Amino acid sequence: MERVNINRGFKKLRVWQDAVELYVLSNKVLSFFPYELKKVSANTLDSAHSISRNIAEGYCRRSIKEYLNFLNIALGSSGEFHSSCVCFLKANQISEVDFESLDQLHFKTENELLKLIKALQMKVKNNDWQDNFDSVK
Repeated sequence: MERVNINRGFKKLRVWQDAVELYVLSNKVLSFFPYELKKVSANTLDSAHSISRNIAEGYCRRSIKEYLNFLNIALGSSGEFHSSCVCFLKANQISEVDFESLDQLHFKTENELLKLIKALQMKVKNNDWQDNFDSVK
């Protein structure tokens, strides 16, 4: 049974869904890192996971300013994730194939995040945001 309420609306966002998929794919690629690299792989997994978590938390705050703040935190985590992947590739810790699959999904997710931020910034500019439950059907 799927449980639906206003606070779980973030699950409909393509960017959140793709951020979750990015975490899942990252887990598959990074789970094979040797023990001495577990800390860096764990940090990278956390940055991937942070993207979806911050999208969800911002959405659930209801205030557009808080929402944008959390989306910008997600954007920072996105940059951290990409930087880690580039380092792993240059250090020959992941293959070109694994890097390409991670980078394709990351690039898509990051662009969706940028579009969401831009759309919400327009809502701020146009004063077009309801931060109460009265407008919810």
